[in-house]
Amino acid sequence: MAAKAWSGVFNEATDRRVEHFTESISFDRRLYAHDIAGSIAHAQMLVHVGLMTPDECRQIESALADIQSQIESGDFPYSTELEDIHLHIERALIDRLGDTGRKLHTARSRNDQVATDLRLWCRESIDRLDAALLDLQYAFVHRCDADRDCILPGYTHLQRAQPVLAPHYWLAYCEKLQRDRQRLADCRRRVNVLPLGAAALAGTTLPIDRDHVAKSLGFVDPQQAPQVAANSLDATSDRDFALEFAFVLALIAEHLSTWAEEWILWSTSEFNFLRLPQAFCTGSSIMPQKVNPDVLELTRGKTARVIGNLQALLVLVKGLPLAYNRDLQEDKPRLFDSFDTVLACVEIAAPLVAGAQLNRPAIAERLDRGHLDATTLMEELIRCGVPQRTAHEIVGRLVRQALDHNLRLSDLP
Repeated sequence: MAAKAWSGVFNEATDRRVEHFTESISFDRRLYAHDIAGSIAHAQMLVHVGLMTPDECRQIESALADIQSQIESGDFPYSTELEDIHLHIERALIDRLGDTGRKLHTARSRNDQVATDLRLWCRESIDRLDAALLDLQYAFVHRCDADRDCILPGYTHLQRAQPVLAPHYWLAYCEKLQRDRQRLADCRRRVNVLPLGAAALAGTTLPIDRDHVAKSLGFVDPQQAPQVAANSLDATSDRDFALEFAFVLALIAEHLSTWAEEWILWSTSEFNFLRLPQAFCTGSSIMPQKVNPDVLELTRGKTARVIGNLQALLVLVKGLPLAYNRDLQEDKPRLFDSFDTVLACVEIAAPLVAGAQLNRPAIAERLDRGHLDATTLMEELIRCGVPQRTAHEIVGRLVRQALDHNLRLSDLP
């Protein structure tokens, strides 16, 4: 019973099966640094308002730094009896400092503590992913000079449509990634709101200073004004920011999947547009000739996980009454997995993009197939005064003749 932070009202020990069923330490331990940062800011605020002495705060800060070092060295003990990372750190603090450690949880609940830690993690993860997306954009842009004179067939409906320069293809992906980065930035603004101070659901009668904590943890707007949640019920129950991040992650995965599918096609013998770097391919255990685009295929395949995680999160919060419910514990495995998956895909995409080579001879050899010049011919007729619909009809008939005689448009008299 002594191991539980909430055991005072109970006269019966928790069933071991319940401890295993309800634990989250197996996945939320990755929030340790965010929990410690939030706790230090909270302790400093308690000193600021007179609820803790400066010496007590110094002891807590020192002990938390020691706990963080212990976690990072791999020497920190974990137990399902302590449920989550928050109680693990608090128990370790109390073991070191006794009553001084017991003061840290003054004026806060695990409800607002968890929400704060998750927002800190989301903010950091958004920044990491944005940097990785920028690297991928650079990889596409850096191809443009070398490929500036390479003409590719553009496609609609997977049928040859019009000729485009290779850099136009590369920059199309940069545009998609730029919108993804804009969505991340927009999401970050809503993530960057402090819920700490809401306590369990109704705030606290103690004289806390939420703005002080917000400034310490960087929950501020561009003008450095503190950003704090306006409603305590909403603050502890809100997971909109997590779902929004999961949506942006899913859309990034969709864009990567489109790119992967296109390059898988382009690397086939049938297209033969692209040679993938062999360091990013694998072989076959039975067919000696195979060079398979497994990285691209897994990028495409992992998109399913990210979309599935978003669906699970949307269902998770459906119909939850205010305020906090234990259901919300299940948000982290899905969100963590989506972030880890997308970040890994983005990070491996950049060197793959940089190392791929266009097969210029094969592209040039077949560039005149598919009557890619038909639209340009139509537009030339329009410049000569022919109405667009008439010009379209004329060129369509010319294409039909060329098809019937297996000719290019330029071969017709």
